[in-house]
Amino acid sequence: MSRPVVHQAASLLLRYPDHDWPERLRAVRAALEPVPGTEVGLLLRFCDEVGATAPLDLAARYVVTFDRSRRRCLYLTYYTDGDTRRRGASLAELKALYRRHGWHPPEDELPDFLPLMLEFAARTPDLKASLLVEHRPALELLRLALASYRSPYAGVVDAVCRTLPGPSPATREAALRLARTGPPAETVGLLPYPPRAPDAPHAEETSR
Repeated sequence: MSRPVVHQAASLLLRYPDHDWPERLRAVRAALEPVPGTEVGLLLRFCDEVGATAPLDLAARYVVTFDRSRRRCLYLTYYTDGDTRRRGASLAELKALYRRHGWHPPEDELPDFLPLMLEFAARTPDLKASLLVEHRPALELLRLALASYRSPYAGVVDAVCRTLPGPSPATREAALRLARTGPPAETVGLLPYPPRAPDAPHAEETSR
């Protein structure tokens, strides 16, 4: 298994499926096919599952999956900090980390957006994915929520988690505890999240 290849592929697969999606999917598949490993198998399985889906249909599913549920959002510090003042400090720390390594992600995206963090991990393999390890509870929480929702994207996040050391029981417990209680409730307007779609099936959100 090549960890940077898995992280870069997951970064591309977890981005919004816009007009370049068919070419992106082909490029990811071509890069993964010669690489061994169970993590790669999970990513290729995702490619197979969504390969026959029309881009517009997949885009609609993407929005419902990630943008209409706070428990399945792709902004990792939200799981641990919520919309609190603490989250502002976490985002600033991420920006500083990127700058220290000479990387300047797009200004129109928050630094805790999982595809950005995965791309950074792929570009800095010398760090041994320490940034993702630090945010392991949020990754596990997202994986569990996607699996509960029966989303094919669960396999992509699962592949990422399998590239990291562990998981240790403490990290699993932290993720499960967050899944039961949800993010902190204090809000200061750092980031407006859209309300959950009332018809979106999600077992975790109905059992608080």
